Amino acid sequence: MMQNVTYQLIHFYEVFISLFSVTYILLYIFLSLLSYYAILKHLRYQKYISEDILTRSNHLLGVSIVAPAFNEGVSIVYNVKSLLSLTYPKFEIIIINDGSTDDTLTKLITEFELVKIDFYYQEKIVTKPVRGHYKSTNPIYSKLLVVDKENGKSKADGSNAGINSSKYPLFLCTDVDCILKRDTILKLAKPFMENETRVIATGAGIRISNSCEVKDGFLHKVHFPKDWYPRFQELEYVRSFLFGRMAWSQINGLLLVSGGLGMFDKEIAIKVGGYWHKSLGEDMELITRMRKHMHENKLKFLIKYIPESLCWTEVPESREVLLRQRTRWARGLIQTLFLHRKMFFNPRYGKTAFMILPFFLIFEFLVPIIEFFGIIALIAGIITEKINTEYLIIMSVFVYIFYLLITLISIMIDDLLYKSYANYKELMVLIFMAMIEPFVYHPLNIYASLRGYWFFFRQTEQKWGVMIRKGFTTTQKLTS
Repeated sequence: MMQNVTYQLIHFYEVFISLFSVTYILLYIFLSLLSYYAILKHLRYQKYISEDILTRSNHLLGVSIVAPAFNEGVSIVYNVKSLLSLTYPKFEIIIINDGSTDDTLTKLITEFELVKIDFYYQEKIVTKPVRGHYKSTNPIYSKLLVVDKENGKSKADGSNAGINSSKYPLFLCTDVDCILKRDTILKLAKPFMENETRVIATGAGIRISNSCEVKDGFLHKVHFPKDWYPRFQELEYVRSFLFGRMAWSQINGLLLVSGGLGMFDKEIAIKVGGYWHKSLGEDMELITRMRKHMHENKLKFLIKYIPESLCWTEVPESREVLLRQRTRWARGLIQTLFLHRKMFFNPRYGKTAFMILPFFLIFEFLVPIIEFFGIIALIAGIITEKINTEYLIIMSVFVYIFYLLITLISIMIDDLLYKSYANYKELMVLIFMAMIEPFVYHPLNIYASLRGYWFFFRQTEQKWGVMIRKGFTTTQKLTS
């Protein structure tokens, strides 16, 4: 009797996983075609509107760069100089010293000749108390504003203080240790100025700075990551940024603009309350609220993605830090979906309710759970000798080949368009990493996701912990 029940369950799971896999594959083929079309459209469109014309326009929108900093004393001077080197006619840099316990503020004051000023500060978004604002006495650093505040225990609180202090209608949120291309502001601001429909956010590709050469805060030479975990993350970044997000951008379905590089309409961001300081996925959660606000007020809007690498950031190199980061991401995903559960299939929220949120629920949140139960079904089948070996092999090979094909296409398109790799040796190494990723790296992500879900349902407090970054000149400790 028990064996018969087990057989029925295994058979049901085989049918379910077959239908799910076919749906998943067809959906990703559709997204791949959309991405390819969107990339070609972007490349063609660039030829028609010159960026030089935009920079000379009287309608050029000002941009405030918001970058929270906590205990960044080792590299803060280089980081700020790198941001000051960005090319755009109308921008300011707002560095938020988020209650640092090291010499971050002292170094800023000394290097940039800062003095405390009287500043009309409106707390449109509630944050931890702001202690003061600093400006430079040197005209060379006139674009720099430093905000000193009490520690808010999250990047969100620091970012909100920066938004409150900003003077321009657009703000670019980034991490202070990120390295941006000189024309990043223009690339991200361009969609806001050239679309008749209101653009509320833009994002762009982020790449890995591990192993890159950086001099005085400037990206000198791009190198392929030397360590295993950053190489696997390179694959993820290429696949998700170039394929997934370009496809969603084409149908105005983006639900995530990376916290490391995102430009936003300040008016809308403030109306929805800014970043939520309790969120473990504050970037996704903010976009969800902004979409919700636009739907509720029956306002047309766009969220655009730029298929170019404009930002380089350091990623975890150790298994421990990687697992902690991915656990937090998974918990942030389910936290956002749960918080906005009333939007699901509500006609008021259009495609966000019927397409985007269901996709993230089924193909992002549920996939790790389905894979976990698949392992249980496999073990049960082996024990009871009821497993269909031929079916298992065929499905496994089919899914593996499809995954590999999508990944290889992403790598090839990236290399053809942007020449991201120095030689064919680096390209072949990345292809090899793609071949072993499902067996070596993917299980870690499944484990981290399940762990994040478990913490969420148990309402376990998650600490962000300490991430050891190698940096570009010396080793430093930063919040992960």
